[in-house]
Amino acid sequence: MKAVILAGGIGTRLWPLSRLSKPKQFQHLTSDKTMLEETIKRLSFLKNEDIYIATNKDFLSEVVKLASDIPIRNIILEPALRDTASCIGFAAMLLSIQSADEVMAIIYADHLVKNPKEFETKLKIAEQVARTQKTLNIVEVKARFPNVNLGYVHVGEKTDEIDGNEVLEFKGFREKPDLETAKEFANSMKYLWNTGMYVWRIDTILEKYKKHLPDTYERLMKMKEFIGTAQEDEVVAEQYSKCQKISVDYAIMEKVDPSEVKIIPAEFGWSDVGTWEGVHDELDKDENNNVIAKSHICIDTHDSLIRTDVPNKIIAVVGLENIVIVDTKDALLVCKKDRSQDIKKVVQELQDRKEYL
Repeated sequence: MKAVILAGGIGTRLWPLSRLSKPKQFQHLTSDKTMLEETIKRLSFLKNEDIYIATNKDFLSEVVKLASDIPIRNIILEPALRDTASCIGFAAMLLSIQSADEVMAIIYADHLVKNPKEFETKLKIAEQVARTQKTLNIVEVKARFPNVNLGYVHVGEKTDEIDGNEVLEFKGFREKPDLETAKEFANSMKYLWNTGMYVWRIDTILEKYKKHLPDTYERLMKMKEFIGTAQEDEVVAEQYSKCQKISVDYAIMEKVDPSEVKIIPAEFGWSDVGTWEGVHDELDKDENNNVIAKSHICIDTHDSLIRTDVPNKIIAVVGLENIVIVDTKDALLVCKKDRSQDIKKVVQELQDRKEYL
């Protein structure tokens, strides 16, 4: 199995720590390692030569620094930002040159997994299903609480059991729900959080591109003709920039017949840590449910996250509840924790002002 780590996002909801120049996957959010380093570490059951990292040219030096054990030839540079359908298709095309019937897993560089052994087990089950059934497989997790910031999948009956691991029917995606619907989903065994962790044969997914995203498929095949030639960079840049900008979910997964998809349910402590509220949920807390550095002073403060990356700076707070404070050398964020999803609006405003660093 080959694993492709997607490491080209910018994580706008975690501003001001996550920036265009150094986004979430290159930050220390949940441990003393960056999220990319944590992702590579949990894939240690694979050989280094079977791990690939897809990113863009602006992040190349950071990826090389953090992933020094991964062969440089395994770093896939996206010629342009064209969303996940183009990125995953490009990676699949490149890997097909080596072995089209190999299995590839799509892993995100900025997700948290607390139980790597369970993660390994479920990926291997998904690999086995991909090889034998040629299905598109998603490793999904049970909803631990109502979450309006995540998509869900509707699952059906058990179709297989492999070494005690269930394989379930796929009955469709559900968009990010409102709170009441999220509560219903969390209490139901029929809805799981959608992690976006895909496992499929390379030739299988390329067949789906040919059927459901034909223009992008043709451009990928055009690029393939020139891989390894003097014209490779020019042709790839030209063709890739014209690929449709769309997510793989919308382009492929929502168009295939549900019978072509299998769900491997898992419980390995997954989170996309996509907001500061999500970061708060996953980190150790004090007796007042605060995530806070020891040097800071909190008086009568509850359910809050307080962080500074400025050395020797103390933050003192009094009488706060449900608040996020994130302090960096050039920006300060203060917001209600349950409004941290809206930080992307701040980033949009900064981008409009051309002030987003």
